[in-house]
Amino acid sequence: MKDFPDKYVITIGRTFGSGGRELGRLISERLGIPFYDKMLLVKAAEKAGLRPEFLAHNDEKPPSFFGGMSPLSLGFYSGGGAGGWFGQHDTASTDRIYKAQSDFMHELAATEPCVIVGRTADYILRDVDNVVNIFVHAPEDACVERIMRRSKGLTESQARSLAEKTNKLRSNFYNFYTDKRWGHASTYDLCLDSSQLPVEELADIVIDYARRRFAKTKRNA
Repeated sequence: MKDFPDKYVITIGRTFGSGGRELGRLISERLGIPFYDKMLLVKAAEKAGLRPEFLAHNDEKPPSFFGGMSPLSLGFYSGGGAGGWFGQHDTASTDRIYKAQSDFMHELAATEPCVIVGRTADYILRDVDNVVNIFVHAPEDACVERIMRRSKGLTESQARSLAEKTNKLRSNFYNFYTDKRWGHASTYDLCLDSSQLPVEELADIVIDYARRRFAKTKRNA
């Protein structure tokens, strides 16, 4: 596509129920580039010789010892040395999973344009050229409504509880492995409230933003 480089990545962080995954898939379809969400786990597992279900079970979850703690920015992969705090035994599994996903994301960024949803992709690819980082959120009631639409049989209370639990896991996971804060505007290039516009228009905004960013980079090169 004109003004887009041969290799680039659009990463999408999202609150649960905000429609970030749907937006990412639509962007990938419009740009004609691969989309990685759950498939990233399968591919990363293949590369690392791990069972896909092992990665899926621990997907976007902090180490078990972290579950009862308040979110902290320990900078696990930027010198924070979480292993030094809690010991290798506590972090061995999550360390291995995180490294497998990180290695695969770097391989993707070096070989093809793509959209990657979640899994601290924005932080993992922070030193890679041509990466645009998006965060999608929405008011709690809008997220709950979306969760109930796509998960038939859930009550409003169950959907609200599921959203709260999932967002806490994602936040703890992100804040543990990076030196940034999950969902904070300064962490991303563009933050979108998905309740304000149809997903098709949000996709237009993201694609236009990426096009302008890459065109500017090309002019300044």
